[in-house]
Parts: sequence; C-alpha cells; structure tokens
Amino acid sequence: MRELGSIRGEIDRIDDEIASLVRRRMDIAGEVAAAKRERGTPVADPAREREILSRVAERVGPDLENGAKLLFTTLFGISKARQRLMLRGDSPLVASIREAAAGAKALPSRTVVACPGTDGSYAQQAVTQMFSLPTILFFSGFESVFEAVEKGLCPYGILPIENSAVGSVAQVYDLMLKHRFHIVRALKVKVDHVLLGKPGTKLEDIREIASHPHALAQCGEFLKGRPGVKARPATNTAVAAKELASGERKDLAVIASRACAELYGLDVLAEGIADASYNYTRFICISRNLEVTPDAGKFSIMLSLPHRPGALNGIIAKFAAIDVNLTKLESRPIPGMDFEFRFTFDFESPPTNPDVLSLLSELSSDPEIEHFTFLGAYAER
Repeated sequence: MRELGSIRGEIDRIDDEIASLVRRRMDIAGEVAAAKRERGTPVADPAREREILSRVAERVGPDLENGAKLLFTTLFGISKARQRLMLRGDSPLVASIREAAAGAKALPSRTVVACPGTDGSYAQQAVTQMFSLPTILFFSGFESVFEAVEKGLCPYGILPIENSAVGSVAQVYDLMLKHRFHIVRALKVKVDHVLLGKPGTKLEDIREIASHPHALAQCGEFLKGRPGVKARPATNTAVAAKELASGERKDLAVIASRACAELYGLDVLAEGIADASYNYTRFICISRNLEVTPDAGKFSIMLSLPHRPGALNGIIAKFAAIDVNLTKLESRPIPGMDFEFRFTFDFESPPTNPDVLSLLSELSSDPEIEHFTFLGAYAER
C-alpha cells in the first residue's frame, strides 16, 4: 500500500489538471458565446446538456453517475452565466443596483412611515429605532402597510418578518409576492412580553387572553399552565391592549409589551411569560424605490425552481463558489399552486461585490428560473 503522502500528491496533480481544464473550458465558453451571438441562438441548450450528461455518466460508471451529474450541472451553470454576461453585459437589475449603490445615502431622520398596529407595538418601537423623528401612520394590517408604500402614501413601511422563537411571519412572505417594494433596512427588536389587565384585576380573575397569534405562540407554556383560560387571536399586541383599556372586561387580559402598560393605564399581571428568554423579532423597512445605504451588507432574493433533482443544490453551489455566506434559506408554498415552492435567500455581501452582481445578473435573466424577485440590498442590525 502506498503512503498517504504519495496518494495525496497524486490527487494534487489531478486537481491541478482539473483546474486547468476548467479554465480552458470557460475560455472556450467565450467562443461559444460569440458563435451564438452570430447565429442568434439562445444560451441554454437542454438537449446538448442531456447529451453530455449521458456521455459522462456512461464513462464514469453507475457508482459515480449521480456525482458526475452534479459536477457537470454546476459546470453548465457557470458556463451559461459567463456566456450571458458576454452577450448581454449587466442585467437591468444589476444596472439598477450599481446606480443605487453609487448614490448611496443614509435613511432620512424625518419621514413618514407606515406601521401596523398602534403606539406601544413592537413595530412602533422598530420605527423609532430606525428613524430619529418619524411621522408614523398606523394601519390595521400588514397588507395596508404594503399598499401605503406601493401607492406612495408613505415613503417607508415597517413589517415584522421573522421571530427567533416561532419563525417567519408567513403572511408577510405571502404578501411579498403580491406587492412591489424593496427592503432598505432590517432591525432585530428585543421582545419582552408581559400579561396586562385592567387596574385592580387579579391573575386568577382572567378567563380569556388576547394577543397577536405570534405572541400567543411565543407564550405557549404560560398559556398551557392555565387550562381554563381561552386564548383569542388579535390583529396586534398593542391594539389588543388599547381595546382592553377602553373596555369594561375584568376577566380579559392581553399579552403585549411593557410599554403598553404605561401608555394605556394597565396593570402588569405577570412578566417573563415568553417560552424563550432570547426572543427577538426581525423587522424590515420597505420602500417603493430601490435604495442602498452606505452601510448595506446584506441581500435578499426570492425565486422558484423547476422540479428536478439537484435544482436547489445547483443554486446553493453557485453561492458557495463565490464564497458567499447564506444566512437564511427558506421555502414556502406558492398560494394557488399545487406543490410549487418559492425559496427565499438571505446572504451577506457588500452591494458592490462583482461576483455577487454577476450571480444576480445570471439568476435574474436565467430562463430556467421560473420566477425571480429581488427584495433588496440593505443593512441589518
């Protein structure tokens, strides 16, 4: 048996040969692009790819067939991306990102912001942390915030998108498919739920607890410990607190922020009621226009992929190839479509990263990607 060092030396020589051949293959892809430009033929050629995969699979044998298919599918993706850039240059999306990054400016201190709920909500706290002197317009639901921004009533809007304890806010992700907007900032807000009641109310008097469904889910253990108490969903934690304060019920309590107690003259009946002590909600600030701030370092995109083995892995490999860190990958069913899923990718990168812009150019113009949505390049804290 050969020594390990000798075996690794041979692998290194093979790897060098592979690297040289990959370089040569991509250089020839430039010649292919020129030929396709002259003939007016499309970049993608599925029949040609199937022919190559079949030939390669036969050559490597059944035991390596799947691995060879993955390797060559990745090569096809890189080759097609280079060809598209040679034929088209920047996609319209990348051109707009470059323009926005060139004119990058901080968010204004004075502006009008659409916000779900009312004063005392966690969304309102997010607004005041993002903007120094905001004029806040409150709306009853998430879609109303999207509509206010989309129609130009408010330059900016705040929406919850994810909670560390219960995950993504599904309704917001579903509405993202319907409305035109861009993310311009993201912020994590510490969630400190307390149970609030009318002045003089005792905890043992409570027969019903109201709050937003996410807040109820975040306090599941507390609610389980009160089997005789009904949990009722509300549109917003602070709205529930405000309605409690204006009503007469002594058997009703709400789960809301501590700020609501002082705002609406309510008593804190119980504190520390969340299941997890580390409880943060991630909020996004949206704008109708594509804006990039000087401190932007994160991207978000959504896309749907064809139903075939390795389709998602091929996309992930593209990010790995340019050394980009994916911070989130989530799939959600597309409303009204059976077994169709849309994937959300969050990843870290400055907006001027040429490799990332090249990848976005490829993804946004790739006919094999059925739906592509650029959500924004922004800063998060």
